[in-house]
Amino acid sequence: MKTHENKPLKSFHVDYFLLCICTVLLVVGFIMLTSSSLHLGEKIANNSWHYPVRQFFHIMAGLVVAMLICAVPLRLWEKMGPWMFLLGIGLLVLVLIPGIGVKVNGSTRWISLAGLRIQVSEIVKFVSVIYMASYVTRHQEEVLSSRYGLVKPLVLFSMACWLLLLEPDFGSVVVILVIAMGIMYLGGARLWQFMVLLSVLAIIGALLIYLSPYRWARITGFINPWADAQNTGFQLVHALISFGRGEMLGVGLGSGIQKLFYLPEAHTDFLFSVLAEELGLVGVLLVISLYTLLLQHCFSLAVKAQQVGENFAAFIAYGIGIWFGFQAFINMGVNMGMLPTKGLTLPLMSYGGGSMIIMCAAMALIFRVHSELVEKQKQVPKGHTEWISA
Repeated sequence: MKTHENKPLKSFHVDYFLLCICTVLLVVGFIMLTSSSLHLGEKIANNSWHYPVRQFFHIMAGLVVAMLICAVPLRLWEKMGPWMFLLGIGLLVLVLIPGIGVKVNGSTRWISLAGLRIQVSEIVKFVSVIYMASYVTRHQEEVLSSRYGLVKPLVLFSMACWLLLLEPDFGSVVVILVIAMGIMYLGGARLWQFMVLLSVLAIIGALLIYLSPYRWARITGFINPWADAQNTGFQLVHALISFGRGEMLGVGLGSGIQKLFYLPEAHTDFLFSVLAEELGLVGVLLVISLYTLLLQHCFSLAVKAQQVGENFAAFIAYGIGIWFGFQAFINMGVNMGMLPTKGLTLPLMSYGGGSMIIMCAAMALIFRVHSELVEKQKQVPKGHTEWISA
């Protein structure tokens, strides 16, 4: 197995295709955030531009963090993986301490730092990718051959999931487990072990939903939202109305009415519904295409990294692709009435400071993967082709 080169990059190689995808997502997200929050800013802060201005600074902060992360070699992330995950667990404990964690809408998921409210689960998603990529790289033989290879890292993950459920944040638990199991599966875990574990987790998840009144109410509201349109089905009903009004080309940017205090969390969890109403099917297909291209590009880079023995880089790309693809799918599925309501944001588009910074940081790792692969290709002697340029 080949390992990372210890030589620093002579120059950073920008992935222009990925840059275009991220730029369009950020721009479209900012435009729709502005459209969906002007009235809310006027009500909350007596300033129509309250949320757009804050989101602009969130994006700028995210880009600064991304540039810093792009400068860090992947080999350092690999070494720090286990410690970063332990730090993530520590933050999950910290957020549950009264007086430190910030409670919003009945859930304690945030820590306020220098005026910025950070959702700890977003940090845990980020470090989960790094930890799992590091674990599978260091223990790939055990993952391939041992029955315990799949179970060992899940001990730490079960602790993190338990702490997340105490907040409660069931949606993030699902995303983190999908990241962990996706990397394990792509790392060569035995299929039968994978299926057994997946079945066990599905049973536990079903019990958690059934035994929790508010989660069960979301399921019943999802099955028939019109039966209780003013309560459990309220969000879904207005999200569906948004899609219905949008038709092919939408009602026009800024002309949507569901965002006007009908659709809850229109600038965060239900931003996609506002986009559907104002930009129509064309806007919806544009966003779906962008996330599809992002997922495909991450997996393409991962395959190329594996071809040259850069397994950690490969699993980083796989993990972030799974994370962004799955979270975007859940958010859009909820908005379209395909899935029960969950509080997951649309990556790189929804409002949120901590979320935006972490999402930009995750993309920076993909840019670093691409740059290191290009540099490695330059070191290949002429006449030898180890991989095809992205």
